[in-house]
Amino acid sequence: MFRYVPMFGIVVSFMDYNVFKGITGSPWVGLKYYKLFLDNRDALVIIKNTILLGAFKLLFGFPAPIILALLMNELRSSIYKRFVQTVSYLPHFLSGVVVSSMIVLMLSPSTGWINHALQAMGLPAINFLQKAEWFRTIYVSSEIWQQVGWGSILFLAALTTIDPQLYEAAKMDGASRWKQTWNVTLPGIAPTIVIMFILQIGHVLEIGFEKVFLLSNPATYDTSDVISTYVYRVGVLQGSFSYATAIDLFMGVIGFLLVYTSNQISRRLGETSLW
Repeated sequence: MFRYVPMFGIVVSFMDYNVFKGITGSPWVGLKYYKLFLDNRDALVIIKNTILLGAFKLLFGFPAPIILALLMNELRSSIYKRFVQTVSYLPHFLSGVVVSSMIVLMLSPSTGWINHALQAMGLPAINFLQKAEWFRTIYVSSEIWQQVGWGSILFLAALTTIDPQLYEAAKMDGASRWKQTWNVTLPGIAPTIVIMFILQIGHVLEIGFEKVFLLSNPATYDTSDVISTYVYRVGVLQGSFSYATAIDLFMGVIGFLLVYTSNQISRRLGETSLW
């Protein structure tokens, strides 16, 4: 209902869409808005910011739940393990608005505890949210904190499918805990890791709108202005629905090509793939 039915709306990107005339009454203009976006001097900056944020999120965010799952798998106290799981899951249920508010309060140059800590060490306070060079670090770090616990659930489930006899055999061969993890645990969950990695590649260009919109400002647009925020300004605030739809569809096609390419590479290098 909410994924496939709206796909019909992509025809708007090939029209000079007018809200009052509707889809049937708006004239066709072909690839006009696609060319307009590619000729826009801001297009390269926006695409670069989107790709870099997505790439950093994949590079640092994808291994995080795997590492957390491996660490929790080593815990022997069931009570402590449940406590760690609960604490790590909770941030996932916080909305982007709440998390953004927490970040603003935490990084405030006057009342934030991070700046208080810097000043206690004799360092000057930093207005992090007004500096473009800090935006990517803030965004990626908050995403990892918010999603690492929830993302570890699938890997914890994959760990339960590993045959315990493999660990017993490794112990008999004198393998340490690290060697058991490297030679038994990781190969056991490798198919899950590969599938999840391919799926995550498809989401590289999908940067959450709420958090970026709430944390960014004109002073940080050099690193924070991404496709979703640009589409909001152009499509919603300026009413250029055809232009905004063209941009979104263009990036969707690129996302599909990334998934297809990574899946083909996975099929050639190993036996695990989506199709």
